[in-house]
Amino acid sequence: MSEPSTVEVLTPRDVPLGGPRAMTVRRTLPQFRRSLIGAWCFADHYGPDDVAATGGMDVAPHPHTGLQTVSWLFSGEIEHRDSLGSHAFVRPGELNLMTGGHGIAHTEVSTPRTTVLHGVQLWVALPDAHRDAPRDFQHHAPQPVRLPGATLRVFLGTLAGATSPVRTFTPLLGAELLLDPGADLTLPVDPAFEHGLLVDTGTVRFAGTPLKPAELGCADPGPDHLTLTNDSDTTPARVILLGGPPFEEEIIMWWNFVCRTHDEVARARADWMAELGGPRFGEVEGYEGAPLPAPELPTVALKPRRRVG
Repeated sequence: MSEPSTVEVLTPRDVPLGGPRAMTVRRTLPQFRRSLIGAWCFADHYGPDDVAATGGMDVAPHPHTGLQTVSWLFSGEIEHRDSLGSHAFVRPGELNLMTGGHGIAHTEVSTPRTTVLHGVQLWVALPDAHRDAPRDFQHHAPQPVRLPGATLRVFLGTLAGATSPVRTFTPLLGAELLLDPGADLTLPVDPAFEHGLLVDTGTVRFAGTPLKPAELGCADPGPDHLTLTNDSDTTPARVILLGGPPFEEEIIMWWNFVCRTHDEVARARADWMAELGGPRFGEVEGYEGAPLPAPELPTVALKPRRRVG
């Protein structure tokens, strides 16, 4: 068996999430050094936030193109509405996956029952053949699987014999692991995948490389197993493991759009601003408040980022 020879450590940056009640998130992907892990192109990590102090999450109707959104909570509850007509709740340990290929709009609002909001918001880039896919929404509550030293929930793909039924457009892995105190866990993985480990709580070693909370460790393809170690003998550690084969297509990410050219971004922005919804993105029913306007485009042409800087 082979283990990663090196693990790249990405540190987060604080980003205010737009809307009338802005909340701060920790963003580890994309970065200049690395834009993707497989088709995973975006990773926000937030909380634990005391909703009484922060006001929680209230993101007005906003658009997406060319991607799938993956919502996963550790605590709290978020109400989701979209222009497909979906009305669902994001709850701890349950996956909500929304496909916004050609165009979709949605809202995210933490519920009155929420006291502490804590979770991750992830995006997946759609491959060229499917980037105009129709709107879709999927929900899945994976059963916990007990491993030696850890509890596993696989929300996308397959790991340690557990498989998610959720449909994706490229091979992906997405899983939450709760590591026991002092646990040293070795997982068989697909050697064609690159992997990322996002630490939520605890201090964890990823193939021997220490990671602090909110850091993302990245390993290139090649290894057929990964070792995760909880350095604490008294406290559990929680991590999110992401993976997929390298996504070789060049993409441009701007605001909520994943496109291929500057002109595509400009067209998507114009379509949204024309009616703040309209036929391309549709309307979200049940939210009291105006849609979010798009920011101004930069004065220079947007250019694709390389997968790895």
